[in-house]
Amino acid sequence: MTIYFIYSCAIIALVSAFVYSRLVLKIPLDGKSEEIARFKTISEAIAEGAMAFLKAEYKYVALFCTFFAVLLYISLNSDQTAIHEGLFSALAFLAGAFTSSLSAFLGMSIAIKGNVRTTIAARKSLPDAFRVAFNSGAVMGFGLVGLAVLGLISICLLFVELIGESHLAMEMVAGFGLGGSTVALFGRVGGGIYTKAADVGADLVGKVEAGIPEDDPRNPAVIADNVGDNVGDIAGMGADLFGSLAEATCAALVIGSSTYAISNSIEALYYPILISATGIPICLLTALFVKVSDQPISVEKALKRQLLVSTVLMSIALYFVTKWAMVEQFTTHDQTVTRNGVLISVLAGLWGGLLIGYVTEYFTSHSYKPVRQVADASKTGAATNIIYGLSVGYMSSVIPVLTIALIVYLSWSFAGMYGIAMAALGMISTIAVSLTIDAYGPVSDNAGGIAEMCELEKGVRQRTDILDAAGNTTAAIGKGFAIGSAVLTGLALFAAFLTRSGIPTLNLLTPKVFAGLFAGCSLPMLFTAQTMRAVGRAAFAMIEEVRRQFREIPGLMAGKGKPEYGNCVFISTQAALKEMVAPGLLVILSPLLFGLLFGVEALAGMLAGALGVGIVMAISSSNAGGAWDNAKKYIETGKHGGKGSDTHKAAVVGDTVGDPMKDTSGPSLNILMKLMAILSLVFAPFIARAHEWLTSLLGIS
Repeated sequence: MTIYFIYSCAIIALVSAFVYSRLVLKIPLDGKSEEIARFKTISEAIAEGAMAFLKAEYKYVALFCTFFAVLLYISLNSDQTAIHEGLFSALAFLAGAFTSSLSAFLGMSIAIKGNVRTTIAARKSLPDAFRVAFNSGAVMGFGLVGLAVLGLISICLLFVELIGESHLAMEMVAGFGLGGSTVALFGRVGGGIYTKAADVGADLVGKVEAGIPEDDPRNPAVIADNVGDNVGDIAGMGADLFGSLAEATCAALVIGSSTYAISNSIEALYYPILISATGIPICLLTALFVKVSDQPISVEKALKRQLLVSTVLMSIALYFVTKWAMVEQFTTHDQTVTRNGVLISVLAGLWGGLLIGYVTEYFTSHSYKPVRQVADASKTGAATNIIYGLSVGYMSSVIPVLTIALIVYLSWSFAGMYGIAMAALGMISTIAVSLTIDAYGPVSDNAGGIAEMCELEKGVRQRTDILDAAGNTTAAIGKGFAIGSAVLTGLALFAAFLTRSGIPTLNLLTPKVFAGLFAGCSLPMLFTAQTMRAVGRAAFAMIEEVRRQFREIPGLMAGKGKPEYGNCVFISTQAALKEMVAPGLLVILSPLLFGLLFGVEALAGMLAGALGVGIVMAISSSNAGGAWDNAKKYIETGKHGGKGSDTHKAAVVGDTVGDPMKDTSGPSLNILMKLMAILSLVFAPFIARAHEWLTSLLGIS
């Protein structure tokens, strides 16, 4: 019954994604022949740029994954067990990487078709445009969770059948989460560098120096900017959340299967997958009734209502699913856990995520005081704008961090290490809706750019701006969800790593652990510095190219010359692929080398330090960038002099500073926290053996 239910929900998600895609694609490119030509030219340029980047990126992904699978095969091969751990871990890794890549590709392929159709629908009415953008996002939301659930249950069943022992099988299944997180490293970091290099170049030269509007067709970087919205905010975000879902599930499976009661119950063993599967019909029911009116405020209200309604319905559903599937009680790490304790852990994560989302909205929406204070500070120049933006970012991290602390305390108290994994799954149990809303934002943003470049009537751009403004708010909420789930997922993987390494308790006063803690604290700082410098170097090349075109192409500013869009797309693509190498190596090599040199307990300390600092850095960076962005947009509504004023120019500078923090460094820290933890989990046996061999070789006790 359990297996049939999970497969049925996965099929419902995939069928829903297919139906939503058909609803988007059935909209014809109708209108005047000249307009059709413009629509096709611009949308095809965006699509070609996005697919070209994804194709180039996935070549590197394929090469890296092949190499890494071989490394897993060799390093995890041990004579101590009859099962070839390396083989099964490598197969799971490749399956996870393929599924994550497929999810991102399918979601983005519809998004780059849905953007122009949203523009077309915006010529009719705001509700029509909203529906197209929402449907486009739903393809990513339901397609990704459907593929994730399908992949997880299939590989679990296969490995249990081949290996026999459920706990050992679940340890091998953890490779699936590692594969998903590895693709997220490329998508999040590479896509983030791409989009912000283009965005910074377009804003600084176009809006500040040349004084032309955003998405003006005269700006050579405008196509690259729109491409970046797709590769960073859709493909990158999708891979990130796929990784969270897969990794949190794998952590729960590893911890749960280590207990006798859960490993001997099919329903309880696969309860982590049941949570995500149950979220599919709940999110579909919620999405079917989304509706907006012609009033601008209705769009943002409708999107936020999706999050609240899905959370309420999911809470009710989880009560019955937990009562049906979870064993009455079990023992883990000498702690007796009850069915109600597991339910409390899941609900703590679910409602904690919603709270983090709403706090994020308060600090990043120009409807509230913090962002308006940043806008007010712009009246005295860019310096005060930046000072206020940084303070908002720092302040915004307090409540989310305390919320996560409370979630950890409750879940650990009621369900031990297993409870932390349950809290992580609870937070992303409505991922189909939250990812739909996330993907909706870039589609709306692209629709506004297409409307501007096609020089459509003012009313069309006003409607797309309404959609985009709501998308900015919900995107900030989505980033809060993503960061919160990344931290809990990292903690769940950390707990699973301790379980697999046989560490019952971690003594912080041990010299190795304490030293590891400080070493881990430095990693998010170094990673942030690397990603921000990467954006800076890439943006420098973009700025020089845009300036060159304005200077050398005759009649470009007068609208008679044609910009060389392809050059800017090429610069962003090459820069992203080149600049992501150093941050990627830092994330991958740090846990392996540190564990090899100092052992698993020191590595546990390092992971704890990276998680503690990473959460604060991620939230403050992301929210500071969101505050700067929406302060600029608040001024563009006509406040403090409106567009083109000195106040607006100061806000644009602040927004440009915040861009790499909001869309590159902040979200990319999610990958640091999760990937380091799951690498440690998967390679735990190898790290222990290699460290023992090294200390024996050097004669160190």
